[in-house]
Amino acid sequence: MNTSKVRIATGSAEEFFDRVRSHAAKLDRGQAIAPTISITFEDPLELLNVLTAERVRLLRRAKSGSQPITELATGLKRDLRAVSRDVVRLEKAGLLRTSYRVNPGHGRYKVVEPVAREYNLTANL
Repeated sequence: MNTSKVRIATGSAEEFFDRVRSHAAKLDRGQAIAPTISITFEDPLELLNVLTAERVRLLRRAKSGSQPITELATGLKRDLRAVSRDVVRLEKAGLLRTSYRVNPGHGRYKVVEPVAREYNLTANL
């Protein structure tokens, strides 16, 4: 886990460019910028399409550390296929990371890891 925070928010392209200009000004002054990942949705409905209630539960559980996807499904009391689909969607959004580990004598298994220790969600209507 390289990043300490992920910021998920709604906002306009203008707000995005304001944030980029602010970061550039800090860098020009020689100030450090904390490593963060920012994911911005222009439309709150898009955000809700990615972050459903079940996916938020999944993120909360996954942020505790690397776990096999089967353990996540069991802990959430959800079907493995449904959790797998949600993991794929959250990975495409940049909120989770997956890898495969060797299971001696039994092939491989998929492990889910958080990309950050903290996820901040902000939605403005």
